[in-house]
Amino acid sequence: MSDQNPFESMMKMSQDWAKSMNFDMEAFTPKGFENLWPTMPKDAMEMFFGKGINPDGLDAKTRLLLTLAGLTVLGAQAEAQIRLTVRHLVEAGATKQEIAETIAQMGMFAGVPAMTKAMELANEVLQKDDDA
Repeated sequence: MSDQNPFESMMKMSQDWAKSMNFDMEAFTPKGFENLWPTMPKDAMEMFFGKGINPDGLDAKTRLLLTLAGLTVLGAQAEAQIRLTVRHLVEAGATKQEIAETIAQMGMFAGVPAMTKAMELANEVLQKDDDA
């Protein structure tokens, strides 16, 4: 029986495998991985997340606002998912005000630290859009 922690062993094996697939893994960051996921076009979002599911139901923007609310309530720990959701919200036509209000509303349920973290993440995305 080995004295090595099985979780450390599994992580090392996974990292070695990933490095063999991508030689630039030394410079890998989670934000770098996040940039591999493009923002879905508005029409595609509507088809997959909006009226394509239920013609009489919620549109993609509303569904994404609900997703942002849920991610905030979970403590805003899923940083990449929050940034991706905000990017998609902008593409779906959400205003900065709608995004901010959705996050602020969750402060009542998730607490101020989670709300603040989600606001910071959303601002990163929105600031990047303003700079572009």
